[in-house]
Amino acid sequence: MFQELQERLAGVFRAMQGGGRLSAESLEQALREIRRALLAADVEVSVARDFVARVKERALAPDSQVLRSLTPQQHVVKIVHDELVQLLGGHLEPLALGGTPPATILVMGLQGSGKTTFCAKLALQLKGKGRRPMLVACDLQRPAAIDQLEVLAAQAQVPCHAERSEPGKGDVVAVAQNALAAARARLCDVLIVDTAGRLQIDEPLMGELARLTTALRPAEKLLVLDAMTGQEAVSIARTFDQRIGITGSVLTKLDGDARGGAALSLVQVTGKPIKLVGVGEKIADLDAFHPDRMAGRILGMGDMMSLIEKAQEGIDEEQAQKLERKLRRAEFTFEDMLEQLQQVRKMGPLKQVLGLLPGMNAKALKGAAIDERQLDRVTAIIRSMTKDERRRPEILNGSRRKRIARGSGTDVADVNRVLKQYRDMKKMMRALKKAGSIDRLGKGFLAGM
Repeated sequence: MFQELQERLAGVFRAMQGGGRLSAESLEQALREIRRALLAADVEVSVARDFVARVKERALAPDSQVLRSLTPQQHVVKIVHDELVQLLGGHLEPLALGGTPPATILVMGLQGSGKTTFCAKLALQLKGKGRRPMLVACDLQRPAAIDQLEVLAAQAQVPCHAERSEPGKGDVVAVAQNALAAARARLCDVLIVDTAGRLQIDEPLMGELARLTTALRPAEKLLVLDAMTGQEAVSIARTFDQRIGITGSVLTKLDGDARGGAALSLVQVTGKPIKLVGVGEKIADLDAFHPDRMAGRILGMGDMMSLIEKAQEGIDEEQAQKLERKLRRAEFTFEDMLEQLQQVRKMGPLKQVLGLLPGMNAKALKGAAIDERQLDRVTAIIRSMTKDERRRPEILNGSRRKRIARGSGTDVADVNRVLKQYRDMKKMMRALKKAGSIDRLGKGFLAGM
């Protein structure tokens, strides 16, 4: 995410380090490089120009420390960070779902943007927050659209209203109104409407969306955009906003966007917030859009709040308390190790999780050898042990290790490596207990596995 922009900006800031005070000429050169970095990230020209102008104005303000300080880089980074936050929207904009239920969310977008998948992701997220969402299939153009939404609804375990008809002959407004009545009957408080898309914007699409807007009076009109299309996504957003009037946008495939041009231009161009972002292919991979956290990621500062939230979502409170009691008694078994591996996997891909750590920038991650399969191998090895072996690893002799290796599809060297990791962890826990530091370990151990 934002890898190219992150690397370019890091290069600009590195050039400022160790040089003492910054001259006006050097600052001007740095600002030119920042502008080039933004343009290379596919940020719209006017947006990049205005951004650099605001940074320059603040850097040269009478009360600025940039030119007077012996550490100008720190002050410039602070100014760039603050301006990035404003460029991205300033603050989190939650979904407006008040009023008489069910609150209706009209989801729009072109084909291939990930619109239908997003609907299911949003339903799952709202369900996790105590809402009762219902999906409705109002894409009557694409033959497999209804089937796809029903499959995704089943995965999210939420109801889906669907009415089949011959392509092009169904009444999309009637379907939406029937779904609204069905949602009320089932006491659903959110109705998520998956609308038809096109390969490009055309009048039939806009007319259909306008009729749905009039009939449903949606609380939210969300435009789903593929982050990897850069300025094209911005152009699409501008047209939809002018014709339909969006309340916010959703960026999908943000995890694969190395440039970031769409995210950095959208709010400035449309005046409407980015509300949610898709960060993976799984149905749970949907995040709220926090401008301050995103600015921190772009500048390589990490995103500890998101990391903490992921840990809290993945960690089972009862298991955490159980583990804490075992740690106090230094009674850590392979069964406990397996539980913690499963908790870590719930937090998402390792590379994504590591990317939230401060200082773990795109360049560091690019060179890191992160093998997601290693956790799978460790899990397979532990699961190939008997219950007795998991609880008493000391009985794992040569023949048992060979059997475990065969059962897990690994070799004896892998089994020995896992046993060494386990023994090292046991030693660490004994040392912590002896030093009286076990109380400080707590739940942090779970997130650090």
